[in-house]
Amino acid sequence: MKQTFCIYIDESGDEGFAFKKGSSEWFVLSGVIVKENNTNVLEVIDAVRSVLEKKPKSPLHFRDLKHEQKLPYLRCLTGFNFKTVTILVHKPSLKEPEKFQERYRLYFYTTRYLIERASWFCRDTHTPHDIGDGTAKLIFSNRSGMSYSELKDYFIYLKNNTDLFGVRIDWNYIKPDQIIAYSPMKRVGLMIADAIAHSFWRAVERDRFGFTEDRYVRLLDKIIYRRKGEALGYGVKFWPRESIDMVLREDEYRWVLDINKKAGSGP
Repeated sequence: MKQTFCIYIDESGDEGFAFKKGSSEWFVLSGVIVKENNTNVLEVIDAVRSVLEKKPKSPLHFRDLKHEQKLPYLRCLTGFNFKTVTILVHKPSLKEPEKFQERYRLYFYTTRYLIERASWFCRDTHTPHDIGDGTAKLIFSNRSGMSYSELKDYFIYLKNNTDLFGVRIDWNYIKPDQIIAYSPMKRVGLMIADAIAHSFWRAVERDRFGFTEDRYVRLLDKIIYRRKGEALGYGVKFWPRESIDMVLREDEYRWVLDINKKAGSGP
């Protein structure tokens, strides 16, 4: 039976730990959750291309756009019916960074947190009238050299050891064999996930002059997944736990509290 949800997943930043040699301090992974029969992802990119006066079917790499193009792009996103989940990893705060320098380890672990939250959203919004079996197709932006069979094996391992490792994925909505990867610009949903991930990354990662940019994230407020009015821990999660204390002390990250206070729609 066809799946009910699609979760489009992309990243920003890198997984390196050589901070003095150019590695980013933050690694960000974002997911865009839509129902399979929802045509919004097609409509929103058409709307963005129209606003930016881009040719039909032209790829949209958010990083390559000018600042004045990024703002209307993101404003377009908020008029459509989907939700986002973002995991923000502050690598310098990891207590045992050597463990996460193994191949794929940081990416896989971050993906686990994202899929946990995405599964909660699917559980809370699925209705008997929805088309499909209630599960989600996981659509990743293809990473060069990445083994997606290993990612599937990782999720099978998590499923088989859910209680042992305190995994909070609702497996009624997530199936490890429903993982697929496409080139970043080959799926419209991945273009949106690319824009979301880069927006959050710019809100936490300082540029070469020491500045962050939170306007992009503030524009996304309406489409961030919330549960009982809370964004933190749901549509926006900082990891490790120590990083949230650091973020809340810094005035440049005030957007975190501002977004969490706002009452978004959703369960």
